[in-house]
Amino acid sequence: MAASTTELDHRHLWHPFTQQRGWCDSEPLAIDSGDGTDLIDSEGRRYIDGVSSLWCNVHGHRHPALDAAIREQLDRVAHSTMLGLTHPGAAELAAQLVELAPPGLNRVFYSESGSTAVEIALKMAFQYWNQGRQRDGGRHQRNAFVCLTDAYHGDTIGSVSVGGIDTFHGAFGPLLFKSHRVDPGDTRRLERLLELHGHEIAAVIVEPLVQGAAGIRVQPPGFLRKVRELTEAHDVFLIADEVATGFGRTGTMFACEQERVSPDFLCLGKGLTGGYLPLAATLATERVYEGFLGEADEGRTFFHGHTFTGNPLGCAAAIASLEVFRSEGTLVRLQPKIRLLSELLAPVAAMDEVAEVRGRGFMVGIDLGEHDPSLTLGHRVTVAARERGVIIRPLGDTVVLMPPLAISKADLARLVEVTADSIRAALASAYGREEPVELRAAA
Repeated sequence: MAASTTELDHRHLWHPFTQQRGWCDSEPLAIDSGDGTDLIDSEGRRYIDGVSSLWCNVHGHRHPALDAAIREQLDRVAHSTMLGLTHPGAAELAAQLVELAPPGLNRVFYSESGSTAVEIALKMAFQYWNQGRQRDGGRHQRNAFVCLTDAYHGDTIGSVSVGGIDTFHGAFGPLLFKSHRVDPGDTRRLERLLELHGHEIAAVIVEPLVQGAAGIRVQPPGFLRKVRELTEAHDVFLIADEVATGFGRTGTMFACEQERVSPDFLCLGKGLTGGYLPLAATLATERVYEGFLGEADEGRTFFHGHTFTGNPLGCAAAIASLEVFRSEGTLVRLQPKIRLLSELLAPVAAMDEVAEVRGRGFMVGIDLGEHDPSLTLGHRVTVAARERGVIIRPLGDTVVLMPPLAISKADLARLVEVTADSIRAALASAYGREEPVELRAAA
């Protein structure tokens, strides 16, 4: 008799961001298929995909246009290297991304994940200035970066070095390079840092408008614009990490658009392929690109690459996704759903069990306040929602809602309703139904 999925999982798999001891004591939910904005388990039960399969699904699962594009590409070639070769999909997608991106971003470097897209931007910025240092006799050494408090840019060593969430990053401290940190909104400290250390700083890196893994923390209006002005004044690069915020998640194609900001680097992932395949891109300006041009013996080549850089299947999915944005008017149709979501969340924000609701566009964090961590309230909410036919995932005791842009208004209302019911059920089970819940706003 063949072993079950659960048996094989518990025997062999190691899951990301998961304490395996607790995992192996439970019966995991096994997803068998998808349909629109639903996921379907191995028993045939349907669940609203309330976090877009980790913030990446855009148009829903099994979208006909994306499925057809990948099948068509399979009839030609599934993969060929971009080291010494090119292919039509990579070139066409690059042209479309340049057309969509903020002005000035003319060059596209592919990779496979948001973390590597950021890693590439960091390395490009460092190497650019180092090459300049060689040209001017070594007067400048720029090997530092500025990032935001509670930043999250991925899990590779470089991206962790510009991160700031101790739960995720603290264990790797000895491996990391040092970065300066600025609280979101604190432009005075940023200005002072650039005045004192601008000649040492290669780039400032930010998640535009919203810090996702920090608990959906929304930045003050105008902060991104001011950061751009300060980096330009001090001739320091700006890296915009739009891995989470890009492709409509905040209401516009890219979050930078909302404050008319053109960064020097734009990092993309997650929604790039509509959530279908692992593909990421780092866009850079012509100034950056030209800094790497030289003779073979000058050592200016950017020696970085991945086996699956610019994978043809991923490029085909991304091109199809961008066409769906156009043909289905995804961003236009999203606006009334953003307004509806805001209306639906107003009663949730007023719940006794909720400390705060934060969000921008289709990025929402429902903060349950400060509680004993051993209660694992966020996990309890997840379990309760799953029992009610919704898949969500928390960040600690902040419940995250980030549905596909294609979700219907009816399912959006259902998602919020189930989340509210699940929060009540989780708090009741944690404290006992007769015990009052005293909330303190999170710091």
